[in-house]
Amino acid sequence: MSLLTLGLTLYFVAVAAYIVSENRRPQSAFAWLFLFLTLPFGGLVIYILFGRQRGGVGRTRKLVRQNLPGHLDSTLRPQQEEHETAMRVLEAGPTPARRIASLVHVTTGSPVTIANDVEVLQDAEGKYPRLLEDIKAARRSIHLQYYIWRPDALGERLRAILAAKVAEGVDVRIIYDPVGSFGLRMAIYVRRMRRAGIRMVPSSPLWRVHTISYRNHRKIAVIDGRIGYTGGLNIGEEHLRPGGGWRAWRDTHLRLTGSAVRMLQAVFAVDWSNASGEPLLGPEHFPPLEEPARASCRQPVQLVVSGPDSEWRALRQQYFAMITAARHRVRIQTPYFILEDSLAEALKIAAMSGLDVSVMVADGGPDQRVVYWAAHTYLAEIASAGVEVLLHRGGFLHAKTVVTDGEVASVGSGNWDIRSFSINYELNAVIYDPAIAARIEAAYDRDRANCRRFDAERYRAGPPLPRFRDSLARLVSPLL
Repeated sequence: MSLLTLGLTLYFVAVAAYIVSENRRPQSAFAWLFLFLTLPFGGLVIYILFGRQRGGVGRTRKLVRQNLPGHLDSTLRPQQEEHETAMRVLEAGPTPARRIASLVHVTTGSPVTIANDVEVLQDAEGKYPRLLEDIKAARRSIHLQYYIWRPDALGERLRAILAAKVAEGVDVRIIYDPVGSFGLRMAIYVRRMRRAGIRMVPSSPLWRVHTISYRNHRKIAVIDGRIGYTGGLNIGEEHLRPGGGWRAWRDTHLRLTGSAVRMLQAVFAVDWSNASGEPLLGPEHFPPLEEPARASCRQPVQLVVSGPDSEWRALRQQYFAMITAARHRVRIQTPYFILEDSLAEALKIAAMSGLDVSVMVADGGPDQRVVYWAAHTYLAEIASAGVEVLLHRGGFLHAKTVVTDGEVASVGSGNWDIRSFSINYELNAVIYDPAIAARIEAAYDRDRANCRRFDAERYRAGPPLPRFRDSLARLVSPLL
């Protein structure tokens, strides 16, 4: 046996033993083993950059049970007390809400907050004017966190507004993801922001190659600790004018006031500490609610925080619970659709049990073509079980929403793919309010006008080469 053959054999045995010891899903384990076999040392580099399951950028993300200096526990104690009241309210309400809220609290420690006012913002035209108006009115602090921050016309407009707020004495902190916002223009833009006194840091430095795959995909804005935003929209002119043949960008975002904003601030506080190395934000960034607001706002909200270093796969479990708790119908919107077995079975069982299950996905997009190819195989699988599958063609569908029985709704950053379930840092807001759920479901129904129905039988009877291409893409889908 030559030294090269011996070395390759020892290499494959070692990496195989390591992959097996991680106790991955069999499909994922075999996909990585196949990659190591076909690309011996290149596969190792890809794994180091994109495949490791645990470790994360910083310390464990737990919304309330912080693994950082514990003063947030006392700061957020009113929200823990509010959770007990909220659960009593949900106990008297529909079963899906109670079951979902209990699961999320166990997996993330996140309390249900009641004293909230929730505004649903459809598309960038709805979000950006509201956000800019709130930023201009800020008096104490502006905290922004986005996966993608473009140094384009919108970015320049924000830079001017934020620089003016700094000159007024407002504390401005920004976290951006260095991969999602990668580019020379962005590096120049960040330097200009810092020269203006704006504190702008990457979620994790690019030179930490061993964590480069753990992207912070969250979208957060907190103004003065009293107004919050979260959802699917990043910062970029492309959301207003997509270009590249796309006539529109379809997304969903939330504007929040009330107790949920304190929890959103807590998520930002942990991410800021991990990104900047500074201590957690102090109690002054968590102002108490005024009594009139506490009495008038009664929309329960619970945040789902997940990441590669979470104890549980909270995002995947949230989606699973929203399907299995349904008694009548489920509505799902997502740009990407790469399923794990548990979610595939949940969708199929729900549909075969007589529930009205509808899934709307992007019919292609400006990026990640392989993901859309692989999605066809998963869509054919659930469509054969009776799930209504709609392909959105009226612009790029980027919304990540789920509605259960018209009673519980989820809006956030979490896609339906392996990266969001296991690798990215994600944030969803679950709203236990029929009025909000109805608004999101109504938007879903309006979007039907821009969709075509996916026919599993026609797909399987179609040309073999595209189907074979899709099947090859599915082989690597656990890595996507």
